[in-house]
Amino acid sequence: MTAIERLVSNHTFGNPENPLRWTTKSLRNIADELIKQGFKVSYQTIHRLLHELGYSQQVNRKFLQIGTPHPDAVKQIEFIDTRAIEFMSKYQPVISIDTKKKEDIGNFKNNGSEYARVGNPTLVLDHDFPIKELGKVCPYGVYDMAENRGFVNLGRSRDTAEFAIESVSRWWHYEGCARYPNATKMLITCDGGGSNSSRSRLWKVSLQAFVNTIGIDVAVSHYPPGASKWNKIEHRLFCYISKNWRGRPLTSVEEVMNLINSTSTKKGLVVKCVLDENTYESGKKVSDKLLNSVNLFPEKFHGEWNYTIKKLL
Repeated sequence: MTAIERLVSNHTFGNPENPLRWTTKSLRNIADELIKQGFKVSYQTIHRLLHELGYSQQVNRKFLQIGTPHPDAVKQIEFIDTRAIEFMSKYQPVISIDTKKKEDIGNFKNNGSEYARVGNPTLVLDHDFPIKELGKVCPYGVYDMAENRGFVNLGRSRDTAEFAIESVSRWWHYEGCARYPNATKMLITCDGGGSNSSRSRLWKVSLQAFVNTIGIDVAVSHYPPGASKWNKIEHRLFCYISKNWRGRPLTSVEEVMNLINSTSTKKGLVVKCVLDENTYESGKKVSDKLLNSVNLFPEKFHGEWNYTIKKLL
């Protein structure tokens, strides 16, 4: 057992004294190396012993941040959690929002696999060059934390601040207003960059227009730099959409919508997808005068990340 531990432990990864430092730590390679060391053992036994030692096959996980994390990153995440609990305890809507990566439409290879008759795989194009006539789709997601429901606004244009707010607006009018008829405020949690960036002037101006339309205050909390994976939508909605269409070529917009609409989990996740064919212009400028007209109230703790926009009278 000690010899196995010495070969597979993460502490010996890349160690020049580890004989398996340049080869995959497969069951057969581990067994072969132990046999060289004088043991009599099969790879099946190695499999059983590894489980007894608490080892299993693991994939790489994106977690480590490049550069120095913000000193208040943990406090901001805790602040968001506390704020969300406070809103939900008062039956006020709390949504997590983000853009899923753009997808090319066409008979392209999609990572993952699904069951098919042996020797009869789905045939796809041997290249991944985008097909201009088919274009791309840009899924913008809204996840209702309290209700475990997802909403996806499937864009065909650019991912801009106006597209982000349109996605939130569609969620509110399709689902939110009926689900929260007595709401007096709403909390949005989102990343600090992208179309819903904490520094985006157009995001704040567009959000003000949305607030004026629905007539309730909207509070916003951005995740700090390098902490986007803490955003609930990533692991409560987007990951299940990706699992649902793995191994399936996204040959049409209708195919994408059907796959998103059919996404569900044993814990009760339900997802609704709508098509957004509006054209969104990139690079729009917002003047100081227009920005200053936003009725924004920053929180005492990192007001650049946490603020509330109230209706203009």
